[in-house]
Amino acid sequence: MKIKPITMLLMMLAGWINKEQQHMIEYLKEENKILREKLGKKRIILNDSQRRRLAILGKKLGRKLLDGISSFSPDTLLKWHRQLVAQKYDGSKNRSKCGRPRISDELKQLIIDMAKDNKHLGCRKLHGYLKYLGIKVSPATISRVLREHGIDPCPDRPERTSWNEFIKAHWESLAAIDFFTTEIYTIKGLVRYMVLLVIDYKTRKVEIAGIIPQAYGDWMKQIARNLADPIDGFLKDKKYLITDRDPLFTKDFKAILRTAGIKCMKTTVASPNLSPFAERFVRSIKSECLNKMLIFSETHLRYVINEYLEHYHTERPHQGIGNNIINPLPQPEDGDIVCHERLGGLLKSYRRAA
Repeated sequence: MKIKPITMLLMMLAGWINKEQQHMIEYLKEENKILREKLGKKRIILNDSQRRRLAILGKKLGRKLLDGISSFSPDTLLKWHRQLVAQKYDGSKNRSKCGRPRISDELKQLIIDMAKDNKHLGCRKLHGYLKYLGIKVSPATISRVLREHGIDPCPDRPERTSWNEFIKAHWESLAAIDFFTTEIYTIKGLVRYMVLLVIDYKTRKVEIAGIIPQAYGDWMKQIARNLADPIDGFLKDKKYLITDRDPLFTKDFKAILRTAGIKCMKTTVASPNLSPFAERFVRSIKSECLNKMLIFSETHLRYVINEYLEHYHTERPHQGIGNNIINPLPQPEDGDIVCHERLGGLLKSYRRAA
C-alpha cells in the first residue's frame, strides 16, 4: 500500500507534536515533584476560583492520569467537581425559609415582663393580652420564651407576694413609723434623745410623733391615740403601718391602732430595706442638719427639727416623687430668683421673689 506524501508529512508532524507534549508533561511532572518536596507536609490552600479551574480540567483527565501528575489527590479534585455540579443546580436560594420568623428581642422582653408582673397568667392568657394589643405571636412561642428564661409557662405558678408588690398594691394606705436618736448637750451633760417619726409612703409627708429621752409604754399608747385620732390624726386614712421589731411597739400600742382600723406590719430581723422611706428620711435629716450642729437643749432640738420639717415639706425637692416638692409655696412665674436660708444658712432653697 502506497502512502501519499501528504499523509506521511501529517503523520511526522503529529508524532513531533506528540513528542513535544510528552516532553512538556515530563517537565511539569518533575516540577510538581520538586515543589511537593519543597512544601513537605504543608497544606496548599486554594480559593474557590482556583478549585473550580482544577476541577474542570481534572474531570477531563480522569483518576488514573491525575494520580501521576497532580499535587492534589484525585479524590480531592473529583470532590471539587461534584461540588461544582451541585452548586450549578442548587436552588436553595430561591426557596423561602421554613418555619415562622423569629420574634424580636423587644417582644421577648415584653413577654418576660408581663409574666413576672402577673404571676397568675399562663402562656395562653398572655397570648390573649398580646392579641388584644395587636401583636401576633403564638402560645407555643410564648411558652418557649418563658421556659428559656426559667419561668414556668403554666398558670399555676406559686404566688408569693414580695414586699415590693405589697407596697405598690397598698401605696395610698401605707405609712411607716420608726425611731432615731440624737445627742444633745444639757445641764446634766450629753443626753441621748429619741425622736419618733411617721412617714406617709405616697406623699412622703413626715410627722414627728414625739421627742423624749426614753420612750415607755404609756407614752407609746398616747402616741397611738394621737396618730389614730379620727379628726386630725396623721394615720386617720391609713390601713397599714410598717414597724420594725423594736419592743416599744407594744401589744397595747398595736391594739389601739387596730381599733382604729390600722394594722401593724412588722418587718423581718435586720432588714432596714423593708422600711426604706423612713430610713431615708433619718439619713437625710442627720446628714443635712443634725450632724452639722451642736444642740444644747430639748427646746433647741425641737426648733431645729421643726425648721428642717418646714424645709423638707415646702422647699426641698424629692427624687422619689419626680423631683417635686411636697407642699411648694406659691410664687410668681417671672420674679427674680432669691435664696432662702434656714438655720443660719445650713438649709438653703431657691424661689422667685414676689
